[in-house]
Amino acid sequence: MRVTIDSTKCQGHAVCLTHSPETFDFDDVAGKAFVVVADVAPEHEDHVRRAEANCPERAIEIV
Repeated sequence: MRVTIDSTKCQGHAVCLTHSPETFDFDDVAGKAFVVVADVAPEHEDHVRRAEANCPERAIEIV
């Protein structure tokens, strides 16, 4: 599984970090989340799916 964040949609709610801190991080200057590990390990896939489902802006895409 691969994951991306559309930075044009992200509004910096950081919900993704709550669900998957091993995959996402936050840029304090830009005020947006970003992907730290694009290739998600199998043991973190459920966390990333929860992050995607709970993103208010629908900025997370799982490929």
